[in-house]
Amino acid sequence: MGSATNGIRNGTGTVGAGTGNGMGTDPGTGTTAGIGTARAAPPLIELKRVTKTYGEGTAAFQALRGVDLVIGEGEFVAVMGPSGSGKSTAMNILGCLDVPTSGAYLYRGVPVQRLSRDERALLRRRQLGFVFQGFNLLPRTSAQENVELPLLYRGESAKARHATARAALAAVGLAGWERHTPAELSGGQQQRVAIARALVTNPAVLLADEPTGNLDSQRGQEIMALLASLNRERGITVLMVTHESDMAAWARRIVRFVDGVVASDSANETAAAPAAATATSAPPVAPPPQAAAGAAAREPQRGAR
Repeated sequence: MGSATNGIRNGTGTVGAGTGNGMGTDPGTGTTAGIGTARAAPPLIELKRVTKTYGEGTAAFQALRGVDLVIGEGEFVAVMGPSGSGKSTAMNILGCLDVPTSGAYLYRGVPVQRLSRDERALLRRRQLGFVFQGFNLLPRTSAQENVELPLLYRGESAKARHATARAALAAVGLAGWERHTPAELSGGQQQRVAIARALVTNPAVLLADEPTGNLDSQRGQEIMALLASLNRERGITVLMVTHESDMAAWARRIVRFVDGVVASDSANETAAAPAAATATSAPPVAPPPQAAAGAAAREPQRGAR
């Protein structure tokens, strides 16, 4: 299975042992594909008749009952459904946090369920970014240090970590807030830090689980505008679980789960309306008071020269 993770290890954004000429080895069969042909690239993500059962015997519960789902590169998909519908289970499988009981999960054509635990962790680290409802920030650690954590695990130098984390915070509108701890940030600002942490590894896919669930409506709309702009301007594929129809309205496609199956899957023709209201990548947050005061104190000196 080693060839299946070459692209993950080198951070090229591909999975599999691609050589640039369309030839690669199918990790499931060991056969070579693409020789003398121009095969179309596989979908970014594909679930084929995926089931997930927890427990055994009379206590068994089937959370997924044969899910088929195809997601292309650059899509913005909202996943909805009532509690117990299977949407969170499906997202756990897509995020390589769990594996199907049966069926297949293909990431760029590679059967993820056949990867080892370490290979799935590598895929998760190189290809996927996660945003959680509860932010999951380290409370006594600055915003910049929180964003640097994924890079620390990857063994990058301190200089590279600092520069990349600052750039990620600037991209979500938090330039000037790098040294603040979560306790010194609002809920919306904390979620921006969490999004910057997800972006810092340059993932192909952003998995967001109720990203606005702990925010008021105004902060929630700001976070959705940020996610929409990242999808539109950077081409990041966004998969978002949400109970809120006004947040799902930002997505260009809405998938609804009911009783462990996909009940509906449709394009959202009105998604461009809220997205069009956002002209910039991320509405910047005003700099912290001490930063603003410092800038004001320096201004007379510049004028006096």
